[in-house]
Amino acid sequence: MKKLDVVEAIHKYNGNISAIARAFEVTRQAIYDYVSNKPELKQLIEDERERMIDDAESEIYKQIKKGNTVALIFFLKTQGKKRGYVERQEITGKDGNAITVSWDDDTNTD
Repeated sequence: MKKLDVVEAIHKYNGNISAIARAFEVTRQAIYDYVSNKPELKQLIEDERERMIDDAESEIYKQIKKGNTVALIFFLKTQGKKRGYVERQEITGKDGNAITVSWDDDTNTD
């Protein structure tokens, strides 16, 4: 397996490890092992996956512009949370962190 061939496969298969492994007729673990000490390949896989998400977001937006109600609702539920477009409320601590609860265990019950 040559690095240049792996780079081409990462682009061709959008960072899909299973598809890359099938192309080289190896296991997914073999691909993970191959890229494990190659930060540039790890980054390339991450970049390709992010690009797919960008493409999906663009397609959702196109669907919204066409009047697709399902796409609109999905978008608002996932991206409009801060504006109240949720079916449930999430309670968090300051700045979205965990809620910290403490109590005084020194109770005097005379």
